[in-house]
Amino acid sequence: MKILVCISQVPDTTTKVKFIDDFKKLDTTGIQWVINPWDELSLTRALELKDDASNNIQTVTVAHVGLVGSEPTIRKALAIGADDAIRINADPDDAYFVAAQLAHVLKNESYDLIFCGIESSDFNGSSVGGMLAEFLNYPSLSSVSSVKIDNGQFCITREIDGGKEIVTVPAPAVAIVQKGIAKEPRIAAMRGIMMARTKSLKVVDPVAVDSLTEVVKFEMPKPRAACRFIDPENPRQLIELLQNEAKII
Repeated sequence: MKILVCISQVPDTTTKVKFIDDFKKLDTTGIQWVINPWDELSLTRALELKDDASNNIQTVTVAHVGLVGSEPTIRKALAIGADDAIRINADPDDAYFVAAQLAHVLKNESYDLIFCGIESSDFNGSSVGGMLAEFLNYPSLSSVSSVKIDNGQFCITREIDGGKEIVTVPAPAVAIVQKGIAKEPRIAAMRGIMMARTKSLKVVDPVAVDSLTEVVKFEMPKPRAACRFIDPENPRQLIELLQNEAKII
């Protein structure tokens, strides 16, 4: 049995976001890139499944759509424990383009379970996993918070309104995961970092796919209002401000 984890790279949360080209493009100068948190948790769960010998997981592979500058991020995934990696050499223009590129490569591969994070922490699109499943004609489950293997089938727990749903699905399948799939992301050990240098990273040329969206313009959020301090001995003033200015009571 083989598992594939789709990963994307996103700016570190401490990054000060800037835009160029008349607010149409992110300025990547000086950005510290990290593995998307949901993808990192997906990879952690995939490795946990592999650690259990009874699951008979042979390999855990990571796949990424990105240019050569994203290879350090891919190597981080290899250092965490992935066995090998695939990089599709293209700029990830939009979700449809990314899903189509991944599907083109995966149609020629054989993976029993494909993990996709529910969204990326930069664009929050929440669409690549579902699109990928449609391209591959695989069953997919969203809002996945737990994955176990039982007699060659995947026992999956989904978060639903008011509770949880437990379903079984045969391989191959796509699991679109959210936080809860793993308690904490696995941290790369020194041995893993050294081994990552020699692990296979396969680079694949992209196929021609039209992007279905166009970035018209990014807008920065409005700056927060200045913080106002109220004398703790004057609660009446606080109440008046909440009523007349904030209008929340």
